[in-house]
Amino acid sequence: MVIATMNEGDGSVIAARTRVKSLGSAKSKAQLRALLLVAPLLIFLLLVFVLPIALLLTRAVDNRAASAALPYTMSALSGRDEQSPPDEALFAAFATDLKQSPRDQIAEVAKRLNYYETGMRSMLLKTTRTIRDAKPPYKAAFVAVDPKWETPHYWTLIKNASPPFTDYYLLASLDLERDASGAIGRVSAENAVHVDVLIRTFGVSASVTVICLFLGYPLAALIARSKGAVANTLLILVLLPFWTSLLVRTSAWVVLLQGRGVINSALIWLGLVDPAHPLDLIYNRIGVLIAMTHILLPFMVLPIYSVMKSIPPVYLRAASSLGAPPISAFLRIYLPMSMPGVSAGGLLVFILALGYYITPALVGGPGDQMVSYFIAYYSNQVTNWGMAAALSTILLVAVLILYAVYNRIVGIDRLRIG
Repeated sequence: MVIATMNEGDGSVIAARTRVKSLGSAKSKAQLRALLLVAPLLIFLLLVFVLPIALLLTRAVDNRAASAALPYTMSALSGRDEQSPPDEALFAAFATDLKQSPRDQIAEVAKRLNYYETGMRSMLLKTTRTIRDAKPPYKAAFVAVDPKWETPHYWTLIKNASPPFTDYYLLASLDLERDASGAIGRVSAENAVHVDVLIRTFGVSASVTVICLFLGYPLAALIARSKGAVANTLLILVLLPFWTSLLVRTSAWVVLLQGRGVINSALIWLGLVDPAHPLDLIYNRIGVLIAMTHILLPFMVLPIYSVMKSIPPVYLRAASSLGAPPISAFLRIYLPMSMPGVSAGGLLVFILALGYYITPALVGGPGDQMVSYFIAYYSNQVTNWGMAAALSTILLVAVLILYAVYNRIVGIDRLRIG
């Protein structure tokens, strides 16, 4: 009898273990199926989003062009004193590189060296055209092209371009540079522009976020308290700007804000503005803030509205029945409960505003351009991918730091919308 009971107990344990294994296997198969379903999307995002951005950001520290095009020169410079004058062996190594390396590689090196000192590009390209047909001794040939080749300073610039990785672009994007001794210091006042641009970018983004909050919060509360056709109509009006392209909306503000535009013409007709001195509403900071607020306002309204819609009205009625004034009930009940929407909308609007390019370019002046304008300038006009990548990296790091601070203070787990 005892033996039979023990056998039955063993059978139950084995059956339970079998069921656990089967459940674990089924769970693993379900997870595998889920992974296979999202795998195409993950691969797509990796190939067209993550990988290109990563490759772009590596340009901020990439400095392999000089070492690849001038291997003999870099080897001859590696053990030399930077203050000693160049000798014939160094000129011979440099001439060998200029003769053997393709012209496009030399042109890339010349462009990189021109970042260190203006004039190096034309100096190197002119020398390359002459030295390709020169015969030893090479020192006299180099000096005949440009006497500056006898100066150790220019060879120091070439040596500084030899490491495969450099912090030159990252330092330049913060208006910093290394002197001859390697110490980091500020660039001259006439060349210090990037820090001001970054401060301006964050200032404009923060201003637009605050304006959108003051305009969007009451509007979201009105939509949340409305019912039926009124609420639907207000939502349609909020979503209406999404039906028009960003370029068209920005161009419309040019028509509205210009000196003889719709707004100034209406104010002149009402007698509020002198016709000889219309309001200066465009090609300045005012135009940028107005146009960006109009474009980004829906991104503030919708998150706040979705949170307000889930707040039961009975809470405010209960506070009122307990004797709380309307302002006190709003500040102590309604506002704290709507803060997840405010946080989500503020974060969304601020991050979107940081990358704006078209709107400041069309309605702003020269002193209103944001960092995206300079990224496009370095990418498209001067083809300085290193500076474009460095500015992008600085902006990305700044956003990540702000996001980490925000998550530390507010907490991302509070952003449950709806």
